[in-house]
Amino acid sequence: MVNHAVYLTEEGRHKLAAELEHLRTVRRQEVAVRLHEALEGGELIENAEMEAAKNEQAFIEGRILELEDLLSRAKKIESPGKDGKVHVGSTVTIKEGRHKPETYRIVGAAEANPKEGLISNESPLGQALLDHKVGDTVEVKTPSGVRKIRIVESK
Repeated sequence: MVNHAVYLTEEGRHKLAAELEHLRTVRRQEVAVRLHEALEGGELIENAEMEAAKNEQAFIEGRILELEDLLSRAKKIESPGKDGKVHVGSTVTIKEGRHKPETYRIVGAAEANPKEGLISNESPLGQALLDHKVGDTVEVKTPSGVRKIRIVESK
């Protein structure tokens, strides 16, 4: 596994740090209470609540480790440069054929959420847009074929 940098906006870093804190302080305690109650619930072999609580505990601990790793490798996304090129952190408006223009912000994979207009720099579209300028047409390789996208605005 390559231990590469994780690009995060300041908001994304705060969101992940808040999730980590919540898992450490609230969720761990809630699961500990569930485990304690399940232990008092009788036969451990047949105790479905104990199994569910153990599974939840494993999930929470795994997510804590994942968040700690992401945050330890986080590199803050700076404001885009003045060179006119699309970079991680840029907000880009694109147009494909006769479709309406769409606007996205290019972020790191850890905070990508296309429904909120946040696309990963590692996604096919994000990769295709990087280092191009307004007016450029880029080809995006997708499972359904190659799409031609024109950059109409970048900031």
